Amino acid sequence: MTCTLRVLGCSGGIGADLRTTSFLLNNNILIDAGTGVGDITLDEMSQIDYVFLTHSHLDHICSLPFMADAVGALRAKPLQIYGITATIDALKQHILNNVIWPDFTILPSKAKPFLNLNILMLGESIKIQSQADELAITALPVAHSIPANGYAITSGDNTLVFSGDTGISPELIDALNKIPTLQHLLIETSFNDCDEELAKLTGHFSPRLLLEELCKLKQGDLKVWVSHLKPDGGLSIFKEIIDSPIAQERFADRIQDLRRGLQIEF
Repeated sequence: MTCTLRVLGCSGGIGADLRTTSFLLNNNILIDAGTGVGDITLDEMSQIDYVFLTHSHLDHICSLPFMADAVGALRAKPLQIYGITATIDALKQHILNNVIWPDFTILPSKAKPFLNLNILMLGESIKIQSQADELAITALPVAHSIPANGYAITSGDNTLVFSGDTGISPELIDALNKIPTLQHLLIETSFNDCDEELAKLTGHFSPRLLLEELCKLKQGDLKVWVSHLKPDGGLSIFKEIIDSPIAQERFADRIQDLRRGLQIEF
């Protein structure tokens, strides 16, 4: 079995060709719903049956209301949205509240809504049939400025993890070290080392903080993909990572910057 993750967006902001976080898994699962969703066709969008959200910050959810409006009437069943309690509550209170956006969890009718909201607990796995694959998607703990989570996606004997937004999180490292099949780690770094204190304050990584955490992982051949680079410092942030003696000594060519349009197979 081969599962494909297509990067629709992975930037920490917008501008020019940058899109915020969203990944299309095979053809029917979306991980986060940032501005990258707007680049896919209406037909592709209508085939998405599941959306797994890492947290409720706007750069990770902004396309969800538009998706419901664009393809809800084209679908025979509601779009299933998954997230931890805080994320689902934020959608109900601040987005789908008939003020910012219509409440598509009861429209066009309570019996046949465009959206269903589902609470996912940390450590809980959801099994989904996606093309020829049966995937297990598991919520992982992270440490961000608001309640958030990452996801482990397991296809057969292979696992990819997306951290979502996080800073230093012993719980995440412990969870990763318990996944012997882990092949790919998509993990954020949002600030340069000169802004390390801001990174800590806002629940993000800087290059030094990231590399310190990566050194705690047990998987010796793990491929690391750096995401959520800020638009005003993306190239310099990634250069700080790969120029670090730690990166050159311990990770060689195993650290790459994540880019829109990239496809990862696992």
